[in-house]
Amino acid sequence: MHINSVFDGGNIECISAREAGDIQLAIRRDNESDFYQWFYFRLTGAMDQACKLNIVNAGDAAYPDGFNGYQAVASYDREHWFRVETTFDGSALTINHTPLADSVYYAYFAPYTMERHFDLVHDALASPLVDSVCLGQTLDGQDLDLLRVGFPGENKRKFWFIARQHPGETMAEWWMEGFLDRLLDEDDPVSRELLKRAVFYVVPNMNPDGSRRGHLRTNAVGANLNREWIGATMARSPEVYLVRELMKEVGVDFFLDVHGDEALPYNFIAGAEGTASWNDAKETRQKNFEKALMEASPDFQMEHGYERDAPKSANLAKATDYVAETFGCLSMTLEMPFKDTIDSPNDIEGWSPERSRQLGRANLTALYSMRDQLDV
Repeated sequence: MHINSVFDGGNIECISAREAGDIQLAIRRDNESDFYQWFYFRLTGAMDQACKLNIVNAGDAAYPDGFNGYQAVASYDREHWFRVETTFDGSALTINHTPLADSVYYAYFAPYTMERHFDLVHDALASPLVDSVCLGQTLDGQDLDLLRVGFPGENKRKFWFIARQHPGETMAEWWMEGFLDRLLDEDDPVSRELLKRAVFYVVPNMNPDGSRRGHLRTNAVGANLNREWIGATMARSPEVYLVRELMKEVGVDFFLDVHGDEALPYNFIAGAEGTASWNDAKETRQKNFEKALMEASPDFQMEHGYERDAPKSANLAKATDYVAETFGCLSMTLEMPFKDTIDSPNDIEGWSPERSRQLGRANLTALYSMRDQLDV
């Protein structure tokens, strides 16, 4: 038997793999950071053996409560990911699985590699609606890609969508696949009408370095990008700095930051209620968007989510609060689960890439329902 994670997005350390029933593993920390929770590795040579894979440092991970009720994912082909029996005793996370092949992959959620990201950008560029903008380079020297969808024009709104500030939240880029697929479908009447009104600025992956390195939450030097929006610099967080500068140049009329949440088994919105400029009109617009999204997708709900920020307690280092206060627009964070959704469970796959893609598509329906409110 052999354990390996030396590949795009991989993360695990093998302590011992002498016996299938007692494999000892540990998750590596993000570089220059105490964050860790993301894992992605390959097991070979264990076909038809009852394997017990013990991730011994899970209890000290960034969000250990997220492992309660959680089931890891596995795949033989890295295309179809299914849930496998997983237990958590407060200290170790144990995956119990008998592989049906001599090569099997395990992960915290279905990975979204940088290679797939390149395919996503390339496929989008096949559309005449899309211009690709390389905003600059990350600290590891990777390109930071922005896709501009639609043609600028007088009175056109500027809609911004970003994903994966936290690289281990791979469901966010799966969401982007569905969102872009529908937005670029010239036969889709919702997309056509939205592109008459707005230009879309889309950053499918805000954190290429963390994605390739197998990080949970930070970039190459341990910066949590969603705490960098006030003081971003090219030396520490060029990803945020470059996006923020283009926002200042072109403007923002709508903003959605797509994430995943380790603990909560729901899809939900977190808003900018703590900003100093929050008022009844902004409250109404956000609630209307949430209601429209719930109508568009039964996988979305409004009952469960984060506690609202107290008035004027916003942290402007966070993207949603920074954009809301700087540009005065409807600015929100969309969260998806690492687990299954309680309200609409899928026993085989849990929350999955395909369900993330479908929620991305549904967001365009919600946006279309809000079109007149976003014109003011």
